[in-house]
Amino acid sequence: MRYRSPPEIRQDDSPHLGVLLVNSGTPASLSTADVRRFLKGLLSDPRVVELPRALWLPILYGFILPFRPARIAKKYRDIWTPEGSPLTAISSKLRVELTRALAQRVSGRLSIEFGMLYSPPSVRDGLTALLDAGVRQLLVVPLFPQYCGATTGAVHDCVSAELRSWRRLPQLRFVGDYHDDAGYIEALRASVADHWAVHGRTAHLVMSFHGIPQRYAQAGDPYFEQCLRTAQLLAAALGLADDAWTAAFQSRFGAAEWLKPYTIDFIASLPGRGINEVTVICPGFAADCLETLEEIAVENRDAFKAAGGGRFLYVPALNARTSHAAVLADVIARNGQGWG
Repeated sequence: MRYRSPPEIRQDDSPHLGVLLVNSGTPASLSTADVRRFLKGLLSDPRVVELPRALWLPILYGFILPFRPARIAKKYRDIWTPEGSPLTAISSKLRVELTRALAQRVSGRLSIEFGMLYSPPSVRDGLTALLDAGVRQLLVVPLFPQYCGATTGAVHDCVSAELRSWRRLPQLRFVGDYHDDAGYIEALRASVADHWAVHGRTAHLVMSFHGIPQRYAQAGDPYFEQCLRTAQLLAAALGLADDAWTAAFQSRFGAAEWLKPYTIDFIASLPGRGINEVTVICPGFAADCLETLEEIAVENRDAFKAAGGGRFLYVPALNARTSHAAVLADVIARNGQGWG
């Protein structure tokens, strides 16, 4: 194996903290080819689909990738921005805000990069930039507040695979989760309160998290418990009664049983129970993307209204809010204690 070294021989061994923010990714463009490339990377990952490769890959290449990308591309078209994918644009702004926030908390040299698991800029791109900057201490921050093997675990795999080619390895730490971090809960609370101050409060709040197959949780993944803990803490921070909020799970894929209740089914059931106004927030998504802007704010809204519902509010993800940058800065400072 040929090992990567910095482009110049460096004599300076002073502490240099590198922060790598990692998210899942998004198609590079609206082209069907780019959507297919993104889906191929995502659905080929054994962390995401835990099925024998001999069983899953023929399904993926024979039935999903030939047909699904064109349908997904149409959905992306509805949320695309002049800056490109919402996730990419938001991530760039968040990096700027985080740099400002960290300048007040971390002394010494600091470099921050962003990487995506399944699209550009890749984790390799982010790590290479940090290598070129001469980082000696590397903190990896998966932008998934609740730990899940399919997300946080995939980040560990991807970073570890890339570091195998580094000649000089930095001190390395990973942030496992921040699902019950006080600052994170307060930022979520404030985002809901701010939204209600502008649009009016509704009788019910649905906290929708990305789903996973039930068997992942049964095998020991802590994701389900961490999602419920986040929901309980947020409900308590908002002062909600037990019957005024629900934690639900979205984005089901395939025939297997996933975590329940399913968000779209639950939301469609509300009018029949006399609940004609609802607010939805997605606490597991650090930045808005297809699953929030199209699946929740469009598909789930339409299902709610088709069932006889009225006002439907979607509270945006924390995105590049100053409060979000402050949360991440505190998480980074806490996990970087003793460095520098």
